[in-house]
Amino acid sequence: MGSPKELRYSKEHEWVKVEDGKVRVGITDFAQDELGDIVFVELPEVGTEITVNEPFGSVESVKTVSELYAPVSGKVVEVNEELEDSPELVNESPFEKAWIIVVEPSDLSEVDNLLTAEQYDEMLEEA
Repeated sequence: MGSPKELRYSKEHEWVKVEDGKVRVGITDFAQDELGDIVFVELPEVGTEITVNEPFGSVESVKTVSELYAPVSGKVVEVNEELEDSPELVNESPFEKAWIIVVEPSDLSEVDNLLTAEQYDEMLEEA
């Protein structure tokens, strides 16, 4: 099954959905599958400024801890607090319920640098 077409993707396996000039961010199905059972998600505070390609939080699974890298620069305007109590949502619903943050991007055109679903799926096939 291919990655959802309406989203853009980073090489670090984050997905991005543009909504009214803001950007919703999560991790992909591939990422959660690689990580295994997610036991903890470290979220940034609302108001945190994040920088493209820099870590903004982490996801911890029974196997490993994986940094979350910002797919765009901007200000965190919302975090998914549900993940603090239910980190397993990342495994169960990576593209819907388990979004991680919403960012007000400083430059929305950064989204254009991200991979399309086709490019992301190709990258996974080559890995």
